[in-house]
Amino acid sequence: MIDRIISLELFPLAIPRDEPYLGPLEAGTAVNAHGYFVRPGNKTIYSTHDQSVLVKVTSESGAVGWGESFGVTVPDVVAQIQKQLIAPLVIGRDPHDVVMIYEDLYDALRVRGFYGGFWVDAIAGVDMAIWDLRGKLTGLPVYKLLGGRRHERIPVYVSGLPGRTKEDRAAVGKRWIDRGFSALKFAAAVADEGELAEMKAIRAAVGPDVKILVDLHWHYTALEAIQLIHKLDEYDLYLAEAPVASEDIDGQAQVARSVKTQVAIGEELRTVYEYRPRFLARCMNVIQPEMAHTGISAFWQIGQLAQAFHCKVMPHATINVGIVQAASLQVSAALSNLAMHEYQHSIFDRNLQFVDTSMRCADGYFTLPEGPGIGVEPKEELFEYVIS
Repeated sequence: MIDRIISLELFPLAIPRDEPYLGPLEAGTAVNAHGYFVRPGNKTIYSTHDQSVLVKVTSESGAVGWGESFGVTVPDVVAQIQKQLIAPLVIGRDPHDVVMIYEDLYDALRVRGFYGGFWVDAIAGVDMAIWDLRGKLTGLPVYKLLGGRRHERIPVYVSGLPGRTKEDRAAVGKRWIDRGFSALKFAAAVADEGELAEMKAIRAAVGPDVKILVDLHWHYTALEAIQLIHKLDEYDLYLAEAPVASEDIDGQAQVARSVKTQVAIGEELRTVYEYRPRFLARCMNVIQPEMAHTGISAFWQIGQLAQAFHCKVMPHATINVGIVQAASLQVSAALSNLAMHEYQHSIFDRNLQFVDTSMRCADGYFTLPEGPGIGVEPKEELFEYVIS
C-alpha cells in the first residue's frame, strides 16, 4: 500500500544575530529598514538575521519528513512558491518516487525561465523533506538509500574568521587550530588590508602545516585572480574559491589552468545543467555544491558528475538551522570523491539549540546525524522565529 503525501507545510524563519555573518559591519555600511545590508568587499546582500524556510511533509500514516530551503533573502517568497505552486504538485504523490517528483517539479517551470533562483531553491527544501520522509518510512538513513556510507566522519575546514583587524582574525584561526582543526578559510570580502596581508598574518599565527583556503567572492578578472593567487602561493595557499564572476566560464577556466593551487567553484549553482559546461571547460578542480540550492536529488547527481570528471567535492554550508547541514552530511557520507566539508561555526554551533540531532563538529570532523532519514528534527523553540 502506498503511503501518499497528504500535506506540505511551510515555515519561513528569521532568527536575529548579535553580530552579522562574517563579522562587524564595515565603516559606512548601513542596514536598511528590512534588515539587509551590502558588504562592499563582494557587493553581496546579507541579512541581520539567519533566514531560511522550514519544510514539513506528512504522509497518510502520519509519518513526517523535514527539509529546509535557502532563504538568506526574502524567505517568505520561497514559502509562497512552495505553497501556491509546489504543494498541489506534491500532495498525493508516493514519497518513494522522490527523484521523479524532483524532476517533475523542475520541468514544471523550465519554459517559464525559472531553471534557477527562487524556484529551484523552493524545490530543494521539498526534495530534502521527501527524502527524510522516505528514510523514516524505510527505517534507513539517507546515505543508505543512496548506496552506502563511505565515511564514518566528515573532515572539515573552519570557515569564517570574524574580527575587526587581520590580527584579530588570525587569532581566531589560531584558536581553532589549537582545538584540533587543521584547515581554515578566510573571506576576502572582509580582508580590509587585502588578501596578501590577511594570508601572511594567518600563516604566521597558525604555522606551516595548516591548510589555508581563501574565498575570493567572484571579485576579480581572470588575470587579476591569477596574479593574486601566485602571490598567495608564497604562503602555501591550499585552495582559491570563486576567483572570478560566476557567469565568466572562460575566465574560470583560464584561472584553473594558470595556477598551481586548487580552484573551487559552485556554491551558487543549482543543477547538473549549470555544472556541466564548467566541467567540460575544466573550470575547477573542486566543486562546492550547496544543499540548500540543490536538494538531495540534484546534489547526488552533481557529485556523480564530478566523479566522472575526477573532481573532488567540498560541499558549501550556507545559513541554515541544521536540517540543510544534516542533509549535506548524509550525501557527503556516501560520496567517494569527498574532500572536506565547510564548517560555518558561527551558524552551526549557534543553531544546534533549535534541533534534536546527534550531529556535532569537533576536533576537525563532523559526526553524522543518527537515525532514519536525514537524522534531525526541529525543536518547538524554533517555531518562535516563524515570520508571520
